[in-house]
Amino acid sequence: MSIEHFWPLLIAAIVVGLSKGGLASMAAIAVPMLALVMNPVEAAAILLPVFIATDWIAVWTYRREFSLTNIKILVPGMIVGTITATIITPYTPESALLIFTGAIGLWYCWRSWFTKGGKKKREPKVGPGLFWGWLTGIASFITHSGAPPSQAFLLPQKMKRLEFSGTVAIAFAIGNLVKLPGYYVLGQLDDLHWSTTAILIVAGAAGALVGRKLVKALDEALFRRIVEGLLLILSVILVFKGVRMVMG
Repeated sequence: MSIEHFWPLLIAAIVVGLSKGGLASMAAIAVPMLALVMNPVEAAAILLPVFIATDWIAVWTYRREFSLTNIKILVPGMIVGTITATIITPYTPESALLIFTGAIGLWYCWRSWFTKGGKKKREPKVGPGLFWGWLTGIASFITHSGAPPSQAFLLPQKMKRLEFSGTVAIAFAIGNLVKLPGYYVLGQLDDLHWSTTAILIVAGAAGALVGRKLVKALDEALFRRIVEGLLLILSVILVFKGVRMVMG
């Protein structure tokens, strides 16, 4: 991790913290933002300790509200997805990672803006849950962008807001811990500067505390539109950058 990346990483850590504090949509822009200046997997590895540390703030916040059934379905799929990503990542060129990162962001915006869930409440089913959990594990491992596939499974169930948030918090807290062996095997943790990592964790924790206060003061719908607009711009840039690399 070079020194010129410190400030983008610090901003990304605060963004992660804000998301764990309640401004959930902000997490979607952290890795895409860093991917503009560094390899997305490297960025994801550096941010992983921040995610793990701030995950438990979210778990504590929602410790009494969650769906154990959905956690039992999603987490095994996420573990298999993490293993899959660990295997394929070393053989995936950076251009493909950039395109994948941008595509996840574009899909997130598309789902948010142009699709509407049906009125009928769906029950959690093992087959679809394992599939979406698998995609969640892959996307989360590469770019920490597992929200869209996990939401594709959870949102149609029309869960109560706190139950939904608690389920997501616990599932991703487990999923992020499971990433550690894969990142270690790939050598992505070898070059971490632990003193810098400690600063990023503190920044993330501070962001989480600020996020808990801001979520009560901000208009959630307007804030989500602003974040999704930024994500759309970042995603288009990343896809364009990846395609240019492929074209030489």
